[in-house]
Amino acid sequence: MSAGVAARIGAPPDQPIHPYVSAFAEILARDSNALAVLFYGSNLRTGSLEGVLDFYVLLPGGVESGIWPRVSYRELTHDGVDLRAKIATMTIGTFAAAARGETIDTTIWARFVQPSALVWQRDPQSGAEVRRALSAAARTAARLAVALGPEQGSEEDYWRALFQATYRAELRVEKPGREDSILSANRAHFRGLLPSALRDAGIGFSQEGDIIAPRMNAAEKGRIRRWWRKRRRLGKPLNIVRLIRATTTFEGAARYAAWKIERHTGIAIEVTPWRENHPVLAAPGVAWTLWRARRKAGRA
Repeated sequence: MSAGVAARIGAPPDQPIHPYVSAFAEILARDSNALAVLFYGSNLRTGSLEGVLDFYVLLPGGVESGIWPRVSYRELTHDGVDLRAKIATMTIGTFAAAARGETIDTTIWARFVQPSALVWQRDPQSGAEVRRALSAAARTAARLAVALGPEQGSEEDYWRALFQATYRAELRVEKPGREDSILSANRAHFRGLLPSALRDAGIGFSQEGDIIAPRMNAAEKGRIRRWWRKRRRLGKPLNIVRLIRATTTFEGAARYAAWKIERHTGIAIEVTPWRENHPVLAAPGVAWTLWRARRKAGRA
């Protein structure tokens, strides 16, 4: 792992972690016997506690079979402040394999080449294992970026090519140009990351000023593109399977949906025990309640 990559993974350089985020991560780790907890997403960049905090909880264990991660939603009050979090849980073995590009998944290496923070670790060995996986994610992303990008260009040209491809491969709702907002919001993180990741991956390049020219032969570029085509074809079907699975396994789904509805409409939805246990069956009734409330508000 080069110093350039190490300086960027697991610890964002500009935004300190709010102590309430660290406290939340410690509770998640304690309740799940985790090895480590990663914090990521827009709240990492802004430092805000509003909205939903995003965590990855990494458990001991090897590569999992089936569909992962397991997703849950949790609320807690810390020193009088209400906090909400969406939690993805998986084993460190699965996380590391996905970061290395050994699974059909595209979400791990594409997500974790972006900023993240290792906000809790069981011990230094666990932290080192997570950092190795994050470094692998940077190498995987960099290889694909130069395989898909121009013959020569700026770092942003290559990262833009990468994120355009991964967003098209997934079932996403982001507007076109989402890759530009990622790059503009995280310029300090991405500045210098591509050359460092390419060195780690053993890919040669020349650089004059801001222009990089990777030295990747046609055979290697073809191999990486074939690797990507398989994942691109399976990206949307895999997302659909995960969504279907989440309808029955998303712990706290009813509370999460109720919070989202109230946040966007101002209409409070009561989360009854039945709705908590049967979020899919409860959805038509919730939609009816929401429609009636909106109609009543329109007449007022």
